[in-house]
Amino acid sequence: MSDSPLPAGRLPIKLDPTSNGEFEPVPLDPVARHARERALAAIEAGQRRLAMSRRAYLTSLIGAAATLQAFNEAFAADGPRGGYYSLPRESPFEAAAAQSVLASDDFIFDVQLHHVNPKGAWRQRAGPNAFRGMPNSNCGKSDHVECFSSGALLKDVFHDSDTAMGVLSHVPGGAQTNPLDFEAAGATRAAANTLDGTQRLLLHGRCMPTLPGELDGMEAQAAQFPVAAFKTYTQFGPADGPAGFYLDDDRFGTPFVERSRKLGVRNIAVHKGLSFGARGYEYSTARDIGPVARRHPDMTFLIYHSGFDTAVKEGPYDPDAKAGVDVLVHSMREAGNPRNVYAELGSTWRFVMRDPDQAAHLLGKLLKTFGEDRVLWGTDSIWYGSPQDQILAFRAFQISTEFQQRYGYPALTPDLKRKVFGLNAANVYGLKPAELRKKLAKDRVQKSKLEYLNHPQPTFATYGPRTRREWLAFKAMAGAVP
Repeated sequence: MSDSPLPAGRLPIKLDPTSNGEFEPVPLDPVARHARERALAAIEAGQRRLAMSRRAYLTSLIGAAATLQAFNEAFAADGPRGGYYSLPRESPFEAAAAQSVLASDDFIFDVQLHHVNPKGAWRQRAGPNAFRGMPNSNCGKSDHVECFSSGALLKDVFHDSDTAMGVLSHVPGGAQTNPLDFEAAGATRAAANTLDGTQRLLLHGRCMPTLPGELDGMEAQAAQFPVAAFKTYTQFGPADGPAGFYLDDDRFGTPFVERSRKLGVRNIAVHKGLSFGARGYEYSTARDIGPVARRHPDMTFLIYHSGFDTAVKEGPYDPDAKAGVDVLVHSMREAGNPRNVYAELGSTWRFVMRDPDQAAHLLGKLLKTFGEDRVLWGTDSIWYGSPQDQILAFRAFQISTEFQQRYGYPALTPDLKRKVFGLNAANVYGLKPAELRKKLAKDRVQKSKLEYLNHPQPTFATYGPRTRREWLAFKAMAGAVP
């Protein structure tokens, strides 16, 4: 293994305030900062005890175990917790102990992946400094935007994590101003699906119904590439037009759903939660999900971020909540919990990893409402770098017995986690994991990964904005979108 140094302060399980760009970064609270400091000290102690280099220790599962165990200790010192990372006590020093929890052959299907097209038309409006303030823009490429390209996605997701498949999704924006245009997304899909008929990446179509011509543009997308779902943002609208829409309204929502059905695309992916700001805020809430699902029982609705709002601290279910996951839960309950709705965890799980109580309530409420068959794994990568840290943290996470008994939350069993990690999404997209595994095991991506793992070079870097200043700069660039 190469022993090239890693920048100081990086951890194999990233605990930082990074945003995906859609919300202002939220600084770590004192407990989370203490957890991070304790993890850095645990890494140093572990590598010295085992006489390993820092890189060797960090890139092993024992380094991840040491980090999670340090998080546990810091969180527990602040008081009893409803969630925790369950690891053998010796796992920071013994590989077999760390592997017993953190190593698995789960079929991991990430339904929310992103990258940027460095040569897209959007750059003409965004200007030469687009993405320059982002943490990973100094990755060493001559064009700094290449740091967020399809190549970065393929390395971070398929080489540096256990992810087997993914869905390439979109960010809000018009056809000419989106950092990932549909053609570039299709090219990335083709690059990943390279051999033996494998499907490493599925592709979302995009539609912002509040923009002129977007509904008609859906047909062109469906004709060009296989579209696994159409993705929309209900809180998105032009500066001189409506600030957003609800999926159950007759002006934008119903025509969008019906056009998707007409094109034979029965999956609708919708961003809910993670508000962009005050304008259109009401449309970011999930009050429309139960009604639209009940109105269109032949369509499937994938609720990206599950309505999570960083301004709302998730606790026990509150039927009177005006924002956050509880609005989605209430909408589902009022509609009789329609079975054609799935909750997705992109950015949501990554955010609550810093707060085990909040994580336990959030996962518990979603699983109690949707059941273990209708929660989907997503990470919003590459904005957070490689998703491996999110995978490892989820493998180790447990909801306490007290919270299970008090709130009726389920235990996070290995079978349940396997469903969330990929089996549920495979069902949504009509895939057969057992057959796919045979093909994926011998395709070109797997062969290149095995070669890479002889000398792995994970960076443990985050890509999205970490501070208000970085976020405002990113938002100013995105302001070129109408």
